[in-house]
Amino acid sequence: MSMEITFELSNEDLDYFKKVMLDARQKTGDLDEDAVIANARKLLAEVWQSDTSDFIRERMNRMETLIGMVIDSGWGLEKDDRTRVLEALAYFSEPEDLIPDDIPGLGFLDDAIMIEMVSRELKHEIQAYQDFCVFRAAESNRLGQEALEMERSDWLEERRKQLHSRMRSRRSRGKGGSGKSPFSLF
Repeated sequence: MSMEITFELSNEDLDYFKKVMLDARQKTGDLDEDAVIANARKLLAEVWQSDTSDFIRERMNRMETLIGMVIDSGWGLEKDDRTRVLEALAYFSEPEDLIPDDIPGLGFLDDAIMIEMVSRELKHEIQAYQDFCVFRAAESNRLGQEALEMERSDWLEERRKQLHSRMRSRRSRGKGGSGKSPFSLF
């Protein structure tokens, strides 16, 4: 028999989680990038080997995306954004988190909540990275293996071209019958 439980975190609850995350960042501040990523991957492995909820597994997929943003050389995450993502992942290097991970059913709940908070904070960065991954996969299918070497600059240039094309298309649809805008200088 399974049971569904829904709860809402208040602003005070979220503030508490933020404080815990900041404390964990300070405790793990001397860890290098490789150690932070290794610890996050270790947690992922523990979750995948456990019998945990779909809620937690969905958040762990988001953590995989965060790790990907840092290690994907094609994405080339800028220094400030890289620091933000690594600071978010640093929480998972703290061995003493809110709920001990070995408690069945609940052990990874605090980790999932932290990932949810981080995902909301970094939603624009995550969306851009996911768009880049989709673009790279499409180009790989279209061009072959060499597209896997595509970098962020290639994606940005392609996005710029797409936006300009869409702008021209919208402009031509909006001209109506005369073919010329009443505001056109040309």
